[in-house]
Amino acid sequence: MSNLAKALESECQIVSGCNALKRVISPKSRGLGGFTVKRILPSVGMKSVGPWVFFDHMGPAEFAAGDGINVRPHPHIGLATVTYLFEGEIQHKDSLGTDVAVQPGDINLMVAGHGIVHSERQLEKITKHPHSTHGLQLWLALPQAHEQCEPSFHHYNSDNLPTVKFDGARAKVLIGEAFSELSPVKTFSETLYVEVNLNEGISFELPKVEELALYVVAGSLKIENFTLADHHMAIFNEEQGIKVTAQANTRFVLVGGASLGPRFMEWNFVATDQALIDAAKQRWQQQEFPDVPGDAEEFIPLPESN
Repeated sequence: MSNLAKALESECQIVSGCNALKRVISPKSRGLGGFTVKRILPSVGMKSVGPWVFFDHMGPAEFAAGDGINVRPHPHIGLATVTYLFEGEIQHKDSLGTDVAVQPGDINLMVAGHGIVHSERQLEKITKHPHSTHGLQLWLALPQAHEQCEPSFHHYNSDNLPTVKFDGARAKVLIGEAFSELSPVKTFSETLYVEVNLNEGISFELPKVEELALYVVAGSLKIENFTLADHHMAIFNEEQGIKVTAQANTRFVLVGGASLGPRFMEWNFVATDQALIDAAKQRWQQQEFPDVPGDAEEFIPLPESN
């Protein structure tokens, strides 16, 4: 990993006295397109959980009229981006010609493969009024057999994502299988992504998966004798079967799956071979990636690495 990538990593600490927990990750603030995100992955000491290699919490952010998210076109290889909003709207455009509004509760999966370019902006109909934006953006690494596949984009409406109700809890299966429900979202390896809303005082048993992490979006949870505060991620030990208890009304997400092994990661590129990243950097510098139709006037330059 380059010095640039290392500088963007969040902080990860080992937890003692709690058998269920391997580590807890604290967020690191990162400026992005006119607002600040809380970056969880990658972290010093924890580069990935299952196939997940990147985890950003956007907001909650309040924008005045005239302001909003404005991320210029930029490239990706070797990964799939997963955007999930709790509030607000973001316009996604990419070099495949996709032009879609990301709405709360939907899943937008962009598979970069050998190379894709996209932008994320908010349209005038949103920015002309004060507005809020809140959501998560994650990247999952593609298995080596798929990392150079043809790029693609997949949109899934909220109504098509299964929701399971429990006493004092509600779980929405965004990707993968949990609680006897299977999400329709395309996967390339064993992958889990679940949103859970838990009422204060209610205990909830987590699903078992090879690697598992929990991020508190809002509220707090008790895990054995440890309290996990909002905006922190718990990394669980391999032997799971864990119950968490809400200390307040709490929203959290679960991410995990089967490990894909180590990856090289630099800027927006993920690969099993550093040579693929070096080639992508050169392609971007020479403007050999395809343009985004309707948004080709500007782009984010390749950052300088030390």
